[in-house]
Amino acid sequence: MELASALASCESMIKQGSTTFYKAFGYLPSPRREAVFVIYAFCRMIDDAVDEPERAPYPLDELERSFLELERAEGHFIWSSLRWLFATFPALGQEPFLRQMEGQRRDLRFTHYRTMEELEGYCYLVAGTVGEMLLPVLHDRPGLDVVESGIYLGKAMQIVNIVRDVGEDRDRGRRYVPLELMARHGYSEREFEAGEVNEGLRQVIRELDATAREWFRRGLRDLDTYPPASAFSVELAARFYEAILDEVEGGGYQVYTRRAHVGQLRKLKLLAKIGEKYAPRYLATP
Repeated sequence: MELASALASCESMIKQGSTTFYKAFGYLPSPRREAVFVIYAFCRMIDDAVDEPERAPYPLDELERSFLELERAEGHFIWSSLRWLFATFPALGQEPFLRQMEGQRRDLRFTHYRTMEELEGYCYLVAGTVGEMLLPVLHDRPGLDVVESGIYLGKAMQIVNIVRDVGEDRDRGRRYVPLELMARHGYSEREFEAGEVNEGLRQVIRELDATAREWFRRGLRDLDTYPPASAFSVELAARFYEAILDEVEGGGYQVYTRRAHVGQLRKLKLLAKIGEKYAPRYLATP
């Protein structure tokens, strides 16, 4: 009963923290579904340790120490949940979780990005690693090509986060939009700090949009190798997230004062469209 309660607590975290991911991955069969919830919950704790340390149950260093001594870790539902996760999916290793912590730790010392290369490295650490975590759960035999696709999908979602949260991040003293990209489109640091929405900013966002969509394309190229339920959930999550880019454009690229989100009607339409696509595969699965 203790494990059941711990897993339920992880589900509660994703339900409260991300309706997009909860909706998309809630269609998975057990135990894949519970495993995704555990991974989300722990990544949420890592993120909160940096962004909201006053509310986080552990500072990042303590979180990492307990993770490295997982068999002895107590005092929070996440530890028994993680022990269950690694026992249930033995192909999953600790390395992507440690790289995720490295990426979040970078936020404490590296807050203004200069190049797309720097930004892509960051996107890998904080989001591409999530793809590496999820693949042993969602895919039965992920080869190198599938792993690369999973990493691209995570990085694409992080670019969407960056586009959506430009204003929030600026208010926290962070600029993920690379300086070289701003310079290429004639958008200055002064304009960024002032929150000016002009053609320069629109061109910056459009280039980030194009990058994200290309990474989504690469991220979804191997879906036919997944079990049908996993492929459905992965594509649904990706399309929900990609739709945020449409909302940014539809909102006139006002990324400083408006946080773009996808409404329920749009999500229902995407659900129906993707559900229709996967229905024959479900019916063909014994």
